Amino acid sequence: MSVKANISYTETHAFSRHQRQWALCFLLVIFNLFSPLASLRIAAQTTVAEETISRPQLAPQFRLERLTVSGGAELLTIFASANDSTATTGNTSADIPLVSILRDTMGDRDTENDRLRYVWMLTYTRPAAWQRVAAAVPFLYARVGNKKRAGKGVPPPLIDLATADRDVWDRFFWIALQNLLFVPDGIPVRASLNTLRRNLNDYRKAHLIRALAVLSLYDSVGDHAPAFSPSEMSDINARLTLAESTFGGILDDVYLGLASQKQTKQQLDVRGQNWELLRQRAEAESLYFEPLQMPDGSATHAVLWASRNDLAANRSRTFNKRFLNIDNPWSDRRLQRWDGYSQTWYFDAENRRVSKETAGARPVAMIPLALYGLDYPKIPILLVDFRDRYNPKRREISKRLLEDVARNLLNISRFGDLYFFLGRTVYDFVTSRRGMDINQPSRLQAYSQLKLLLSLSQSLDPQLRAETSRRLEAVSANPLENDIKAETQIARDQYSALRLYALSPDGLPARIERDRRAEMVPLAHNRTEQILFRLAHLASFGLYTHREAASSAAAATQLDEARRIAYHTRFLREAVKAGPVVEVVRNIEDVRRSLQYIMEHNAAAGAKTARAVAQIFSRTNDEAARELCLNSLYRINTETAKSELLRIYRDEKTDTRLRTLSAQYLRKALKEEQRFAPADARALATTLVQ
Repeated sequence: MSVKANISYTETHAFSRHQRQWALCFLLVIFNLFSPLASLRIAAQTTVAEETISRPQLAPQFRLERLTVSGGAELLTIFASANDSTATTGNTSADIPLVSILRDTMGDRDTENDRLRYVWMLTYTRPAAWQRVAAAVPFLYARVGNKKRAGKGVPPPLIDLATADRDVWDRFFWIALQNLLFVPDGIPVRASLNTLRRNLNDYRKAHLIRALAVLSLYDSVGDHAPAFSPSEMSDINARLTLAESTFGGILDDVYLGLASQKQTKQQLDVRGQNWELLRQRAEAESLYFEPLQMPDGSATHAVLWASRNDLAANRSRTFNKRFLNIDNPWSDRRLQRWDGYSQTWYFDAENRRVSKETAGARPVAMIPLALYGLDYPKIPILLVDFRDRYNPKRREISKRLLEDVARNLLNISRFGDLYFFLGRTVYDFVTSRRGMDINQPSRLQAYSQLKLLLSLSQSLDPQLRAETSRRLEAVSANPLENDIKAETQIARDQYSALRLYALSPDGLPARIERDRRAEMVPLAHNRTEQILFRLAHLASFGLYTHREAASSAAAATQLDEARRIAYHTRFLREAVKAGPVVEVVRNIEDVRRSLQYIMEHNAAAGAKTARAVAQIFSRTNDEAARELCLNSLYRINTETAKSELLRIYRDEKTDTRLRTLSAQYLRKALKEEQRFAPADARALATTLVQ
């Protein structure tokens, strides 16, 4: 690999097109032939291991800290009890700050005008300069050290929940800019930029996964008051999950709940499948399966153990490593003289695992073999091999190595070369269908969840936790990553800096004010002007962001009404999507209240609101609600509202009384010269209502 990595630019481009195609085919064959999983045996096994029991889990103590931010906001921070021997019981100063979220409340207690803004995962920090340099080095798949201190600057937020769509367009802009500025003649520069961008994205994605896990744990563990409403939790989960998707940031808010439910269901299905798959393979090979549970009781990882007593008895036994991806433990001489970490389990006369105090319990020395993640699609993903620390890493970097050779050395891509596209498609299909833990997408989620488990779980044996943590850091392929101990200190440093930032008048309060002024832009400018402002922001590399003038009391009132209209519009749209009859799936009193507010504050309502009101009219049999719908459509002075009102009038299935009422509203709208479009619709409306 080092020879290929040192091919000069001239030599690389000396390849003819056919030579490059054959080189890639040869590379694929080499990966396939020398894959540690290329010759898997699938023979059925009949030996069943003794029944195992899972270790009881002690849930960490979570607490929520609310910090009032001047200007009408609050900073909510989730802390977890420290998982180390130095932390004294009841000492809250030793707790680890994990996630902070800013909620803009507009200075009142009414949730209808609240808006969730920034999410900080406090272990996520700006990399040191030397880490960035290392992250830009192609083919460097290793950590290079820890960032010792977070520094005094404001910690970077993971995401702004209110402007998630901005990340999508920024991503496309930077990709286009890179392709324009760094043409193929600058392959070394392109390779470094591609590597740096990938490492930065993976670093952020790892912390998005951990932030999502922390919020889920806080919501499900303990008897504390919830920090967020069910709707807010659903939105946060969906936004964090979709943050790295290509178009995830532009998903409409009304679909966030469905996206969150779908993701949760898929995760449970994958976890259950991998649990059973790994358990069955462990039983077939006379190994012991032990799930490692997160504090909320969900099993996200599992450890396979071998009994020291079985080593001699099974020495001549064949070993099928399909899905396990580890070497044969029975013929491994290292285990015969194992002096590493081990545990003592106790079994009764029927080979059931019991506590030490059980009468007749016999001790058995247990040796850990491997640790797996259960949330990975298709197969349990190997994270730690206690006998070969680089076994998981070789599997982790296989896909990256193949892509980097193709992109950085041979200068071809899947979508730019037909032969490479066909070869990669076939190879990925075969390895995926056979359940091979190689050349797969990154095991980033399982890796990130395990780091969180090691930092929070209070039930793991300290020695096992330390051994696992040490080996896990060797698997990391990202130079930007820090180890668990360094991240704990970074989290505490960054929370201190964030707290000072929130309490400073020139800090977070000023930022909130600027964000509100930017939020008011759609209220004062049409779509074309907004697009121009966005282009100016991109062209200036983010230096220019259009904001309205300093907000006044009238502007604050306008923003408050706009947020409330958005809240009620979303409620109505979700009610429509929940079922064919609104009053069956929603409390009709709540629906009427939303319609009443829209009718009374129609100035801030737009086309989306008008369509939602019209859909409610067609999905309800409640007369009061239908009359409110007609009144609202009359008061909303937009082309869409009048078109929907006209459509209701022309529908012969509509009740005669309501058609007459809609005609009256149309006539009044014409006299008041409200907006009708297109021109033929106005002429038609004039004919019908006279």
